[in-house]
Amino acid sequence: MILFIGYSAALVYWMFLGFGRTVHTEGPFRYNLELFRTIRLYFDLENGVSVTGRVINILGNVIVFAPFGFLLPLLKRNLHAVIRLLVVSAAGILLLETMQMLLRAGSFDIDDVLLNLVGVLSGYILLRIVYFRRK
Repeated sequence: MILFIGYSAALVYWMFLGFGRTVHTEGPFRYNLELFRTIRLYFDLENGVSVTGRVINILGNVIVFAPFGFLLPLLKRNLHAVIRLLVVSAAGILLLETMQMLLRAGSFDIDDVLLNLVGVLSGYILLRIVYFRRK
């Protein structure tokens, strides 16, 4: 539980303050509701985004949520079922993405939600592998 709380606090910091984030107080809310729009952008090699930036954005969005797929089922018995875990995780991720947009500390990006859920699923798969290896 302590590990979960500490990691959650670090995640909130990263999403709202870390990595040089700045608050944009002017202009419209920034959001992307078109699935795969941002992901396609990172696979377009002629858009000027560095390879490092692409890797950090895609893998970072996956890796940063993997611990939740591992820890949540350990903490909450009713989250052992993968569908329930993904639904609960999706609700939390949607809340975080919406808060990023409303607080103007980032944008709401449906592709981030998808990548974050892939991370949760990856953590869950790792947990299942560890569980079955121990048996």
